[in-house]
Amino acid sequence: MKVFVTGATGFVGSAVVEELVNGGHKVLGLARSDAGAKSLVAAGAQVQRGDLEDLESLRSGAAWSDAVIHTAFNHDWSKFAENCEMDKHAIEALGSVLQESDRQLIVTGGLAVLAQGRPATEDDPPVPPSSSYPRASEAAAAELRTRGVNTSVVRLPQVHNTVKQGLVTYLVSLAREKGVSAYLGEGKSRWAAVHVLDAARVYRLAIEKGQPGARYHAVAEEGVTFRDIAEVIGRSLKVPAVTLPPTEAADHFGFLARFAGLDLWATSTQTQERLGWHPMGPGLIADLDEMEHFASNVAL
Repeated sequence: MKVFVTGATGFVGSAVVEELVNGGHKVLGLARSDAGAKSLVAAGAQVQRGDLEDLESLRSGAAWSDAVIHTAFNHDWSKFAENCEMDKHAIEALGSVLQESDRQLIVTGGLAVLAQGRPATEDDPPVPPSSSYPRASEAAAAELRTRGVNTSVVRLPQVHNTVKQGLVTYLVSLAREKGVSAYLGEGKSRWAAVHVLDAARVYRLAIEKGQPGARYHAVAEEGVTFRDIAEVIGRSLKVPAVTLPPTEAADHFGFLARFAGLDLWATSTQTQERLGWHPMGPGLIADLDEMEHFASNVAL
């Protein structure tokens, strides 16, 4: 199968490219730099030059493909709303080429604000974009389905290895900067997690076995407590793990304050059954214990 991958040189996307190539698929990866293009060629993929703002490059890649996997997202959190809008336009551009065909468009979503007081499941519909949480990827995919586009969604938790850990990576930098590794209250909020290679297999299996309109949860661990995360960061950086009242969240965590007290937990029972996916990688705490960032940097 010919698969076009956006975000193909990123943390998740590069693992998806490798998984697809090893699975016998032909891959076209989006790259905005010479270095990115070189890494794609080394991985056995073809190169589509462009970026999320170059909608013609997205349409061109989609026109070449039998399926599209959209993993790209600009993680400049100071421009979160603008980047969510850019993501929406990119998804619409990809979908415009695939309309009224069986070719798949797999969009990446998250787990924030899907459920309250319980773990999110694949049955939970996307939350409409709002000023408090403007992420619009799932809503855009749902709109495309009404126009005859074969869309599905892979929802990601904190994706990790020993180099990066999703939002947890920012917590590491914050602890280094401030000299403490903080959590709110008793630190009972839970974050789901998955190793990056396990996440990549979900995308491949969704291409090979997925159903139109499906939602898949690439979740290996349903919920690691924020306190456990803070304590392993503190132990590794040799800074104290401390509790903060919610009133100090914004001052300490900055943009992360919106997530620090949330239960970003979820199950993947349906995904495992439907795709035959069984996560095998190490857990989040294990990867944090071995994190290269700790070994190669000195606390400020």
